[in-house]
Amino acid sequence: MLILLPPSEGKASEGNGPPVGELSFPALDKARKRVLNALVRASKRRDALDVLGLTPGLAGELAKNTVLKTAPTLPAATLYTGVLYDNLGLGTLGEEARRRAEESVLVFSGLWGVVKITDFIPPYRLSMGVNLPPLGGLAAFWRPVVSKELDRTEGLVVDLRSATYAGAWQPGERSVTVRVFRDGKVVSHMAKATRGEIARALLHQDASPSAPDELAKILTALGHTVDLAPPSRPKRPWTLDVHVTDPT
Repeated sequence: MLILLPPSEGKASEGNGPPVGELSFPALDKARKRVLNALVRASKRRDALDVLGLTPGLAGELAKNTVLKTAPTLPAATLYTGVLYDNLGLGTLGEEARRRAEESVLVFSGLWGVVKITDFIPPYRLSMGVNLPPLGGLAAFWRPVVSKELDRTEGLVVDLRSATYAGAWQPGERSVTVRVFRDGKVVSHMAKATRGEIARALLHQDASPSAPDELAKILTALGHTVDLAPPSRPKRPWTLDVHVTDPT
């Protein structure tokens, strides 16, 4: 089983590890270098905020981007913060669940393509939705190289990514896209919390689900109300809708 996560906009402010070196999926390194160089250049432009889609209040993030090649690093498990990662609680997993997370959790990134939680990377600011000169849209840039690498993997794929990051790799019919609904409507903030809870629950399972219906049964047993739908057409994912209510 693979669990696909988006990164978070919120990140730890700094690390104390060595500058970024070897990362998982070394076949992506050439593409990573191209994006890194493009990001450093873009962050020095006068219109950097507009290019990177940042608000004036995030101007301080540009300075971090310009020194990424030498900046101290920290594990991705610690770098990413925010609602999803708070509810996932990687730092509080037991030994077995942590081992499963290190093997199965993949974090998609506009800068790095995809990383594992054990990879040491520096704080950065770059969304997969950015059109980064001269590379263009990052989801389209990453899709060929990431697909070539991850298409080789096996097993059920539990896709907890947002739409922006889902564009970088489509695993097809062996994947299940998890959507979160409240009162019949897709929700955002609560979706992040629910996705984090689901990822944590799956990591605590002794056996990983190998098929979409097994995933639905596990989540139902954990108290979730779910609806599972098959792919709408060939090479598309299954869809698992999780229905939540407001906390009382």
